[in-house]
Amino acid sequence: MELFPRESPPPPKAAPLADRMRPRTIEEFIGQAHLLGEGKVLRIALAQGEVPSLILWGPPGTGKTSLAMLIAGHVKAVFTPFSAVTAGIKEIKEVIGEADRRLRGAGKRTMLFVDEIHRFNKAQQDAFLPHVERGTITLIGATTENPSFEVIAPLLSRTKVLVLNPLSEEEIRLILERALTDPDRGLGKTQLRIAEDAMAAIIRWANGDARAALNLLELSARLAGASAERGFVTLAIAEEAAQHRSLLYDKAGEEHYNLISALHKSLRGSDPDAALYWLARMLASGEDPLYLARRLIRFASEDIGNADPHALPLAVAAKEAYHFLGTPEGELALAQCVTYLATAPKSNAIYVAFGEAQADVACAPAEPVPLHIRNAPTALMKELKYGAGYKYAHDYEGARVEQDYLPESLKGRVYYRPTDRGLEGEIGKRLAAWRRPT
Repeated sequence: MELFPRESPPPPKAAPLADRMRPRTIEEFIGQAHLLGEGKVLRIALAQGEVPSLILWGPPGTGKTSLAMLIAGHVKAVFTPFSAVTAGIKEIKEVIGEADRRLRGAGKRTMLFVDEIHRFNKAQQDAFLPHVERGTITLIGATTENPSFEVIAPLLSRTKVLVLNPLSEEEIRLILERALTDPDRGLGKTQLRIAEDAMAAIIRWANGDARAALNLLELSARLAGASAERGFVTLAIAEEAAQHRSLLYDKAGEEHYNLISALHKSLRGSDPDAALYWLARMLASGEDPLYLARRLIRFASEDIGNADPHALPLAVAAKEAYHFLGTPEGELALAQCVTYLATAPKSNAIYVAFGEAQADVACAPAEPVPLHIRNAPTALMKELKYGAGYKYAHDYEGARVEQDYLPESLKGRVYYRPTDRGLEGEIGKRLAAWRRPT
């Protein structure tokens, strides 16, 4: 007896609508035209009947599982689903042994679908390598996480990564309309009607996720059946079904870094409107506001610096204000900070200068501190010429005097090159006069 069924049976009528409405053929599949359109990579592979091992990378509800099932059916391979959440090395060995017997005995290929492959550790992923290489299995891994970080390099080199995009609003609408009219798998027999504003809201709330859209439609249909207007989904009913939609976000994963990158780059690009949007998006998704405050403080030094020295204390003050007020009142301080940072003059001169100084610390010889700028608190140190020849700046005009402060090998090195933006323009003029050869 096989450990896993040879084919995925059609979902029972009691299954969720999203499961019942899975496409049965490639032609029914909606979305991912960049993979399945004429002349595209997956379309060509399917036409040739030879599909390599794949990693399907995309957000939830974009068709990863459905596509894997359709690929297996198209190439007449046995579709074997395998969950990284519940399986380990023992189960991997069992399913590989079964695939090997199937291939040797009946010449039948096995398409092993591993959902959430990023949850497998290195040893578990290693276990697939020889069998993918020998062709015992065709592996299709599905992941919502960036495979560059979550899938081991040897497995990546033996698979092709296909990126699935969130579905467009038009594609979500097509999927919902099919579910509303299909009498066998969908809601066609119920003659459910839906207001256009309710349909538009469900599409918008789904955020490119077909499963979320179908789940919302199914719950809306149930609520409509129990309401005074039986069989008619109003906007109020759809809102009741939706409650609070969950935004795609993973505090430790890909989307976390995508969103903080969007915020940082919007600030750097001096776009306060985009910066406010990404701030609001991260807060609504559950990000720690103090993490955002720390990033704003970093930005104030990295991308503004001395072009506007007020940026750093204002960012620190925003952090303190949030810490004092909490949510939601304190979030306004973060919003104020974001608009200030976005509209402030920009300079990365300090960031560049400090990086160059760090590079010299790492690579140049660690020479002794020049004697004339050493401290000499004891008689012995004075005898050894510590501090000898030091010129006290306040004794000179403008409280500045020419003398060397760097080690011998770094004499004359320039790290800080102010821009001409904001206050740094004035600093730049001052430094240019000081650095001018006399």
